[in-house]
Amino acid sequence: MNTKKLTSTRVYLREINEKDWVDVHEYASQEKVCKYQPWGPNTEEDSKVFVEEVLIHASQNPRTRFVFSIVNKENQRMIGVGEFNIRDFNNRTGEIAYIVNPNYWGNGFGTEVARLLVEFGFSEFKLHRIYATCDPRNIGSSRVLEKIGMTKEGRIREDLLIKEGWRDSLLYSVLEQEWSNKI
Repeated sequence: MNTKKLTSTRVYLREINEKDWVDVHEYASQEKVCKYQPWGPNTEEDSKVFVEEVLIHASQNPRTRFVFSIVNKENQRMIGVGEFNIRDFNNRTGEIAYIVNPNYWGNGFGTEVARLLVEFGFSEFKLHRIYATCDPRNIGSSRVLEKIGMTKEGRIREDLLIKEGWRDSLLYSVLEQEWSNKI
């Protein structure tokens, strides 16, 4: 796997490491960050466990989960996490996810990261389809997925149990031929 390609104008993605739990905790402990998620707000122990689980997945073979620290090139700070999962080898399907520290919201970092993750999936694994889901109330995430050229396929009803009850998800995807036509 060549992670050197995982760079954009303002950020680069690197494999997460054990010390990253501190930066993960900085945003994952905030209610507004995990509002639409089944986890959080994190305790320090929760953030440490998350990083430990990521490191375990990184050592599996075949590897299906890739979690990257998002590093802001300007200040070399970790500002979030980007994740790529191979969901089905036979049908060549993957999923992306990302979370950015709210100190950096509204500046296009999520869009840069989402593009890098999709490109990673198509170039490294020759996938056919990559998808992402988001809470219908999460307008920022919907915009990110639309900006990178994903198509809104529809609404998955009550597919995720969060603190306040069952949550719907919007489903977005991009196919390999659509992505290669954008480049």
